[in-house]
Amino acid sequence: MRDSEFEFIRHLVYEQSRINLGPDKKDLVSARLGKRLRATNIPSLGEYCQLLRSPDAEQEVADLIDVISTNHTFFFRENAHFQFMQNRVIPEMRARTLKAASSSLNVWSAACSTGEEPFSIAITLAEHLRDRPWSILATDISHRVLEIAEAATYREDSVHQITPALILSHFQRGFGPEKGNVRVRPALRERVKFQQMNLLKGDPMFAGPYQLIFCRNVMIYFDRATQEELVERLSRYLIPGGYLFVGHAESLTNIRHSLTPVQAAIYQKAA
Repeated sequence: MRDSEFEFIRHLVYEQSRINLGPDKKDLVSARLGKRLRATNIPSLGEYCQLLRSPDAEQEVADLIDVISTNHTFFFRENAHFQFMQNRVIPEMRARTLKAASSSLNVWSAACSTGEEPFSIAITLAEHLRDRPWSILATDISHRVLEIAEAATYREDSVHQITPALILSHFQRGFGPEKGNVRVRPALRERVKFQQMNLLKGDPMFAGPYQLIFCRNVMIYFDRATQEELVERLSRYLIPGGYLFVGHAESLTNIRHSLTPVQAAIYQKAA
């Protein structure tokens, strides 16, 4: 990959998604672009860049963002967050709504990838918040990963961190051509709504407010100004006393924000 080609791709990706690809990502970008060259039958990166510059490139730009985005995830990733939900958040929310039993607990999984995160949230709520209504909105910039999330079908090894009892309660095992797969049961699937959106350009279909927002392992790809903009936007959707969860590899220490740190990668909006 020529430096000029990398710079063009880097600026285009930043403009469209605010993902900041530093010089150390050149090899990664080159490897992932190979998938788009094969898919489009274009023989060279130079010609592929010409395609991206064309007036009809909107869909290919979306496909480029899809392939550049890192979507590695699994059920109950960074499990301490789900333990925090169970041991602190749910009791707090139950006490807060004691006089209004109909009050719903609203959660936003703001970068849901292929769905393991919002379904992990859903399992936690289904098991530990049976006396209150709740809902989950799951959003992602990538159409491709949302298609996987909405299908809610995963390889059996993706649920290795879940107890057999929870697998039995919340998943259906595949058979025949689906042997080796599991699918989230309909009762849980219907509690999660999916939406394609760019966190820095769009708005969630449900305006909130949200008691919990998960936005994990996203900000590591943004520069500081974008991180500040995103945290400010997300904070507006939180109720007073609500929580923002970020990835354990992320920190808000060096950016301006109005949230209070609670424990590793968990922040709370002032009540």
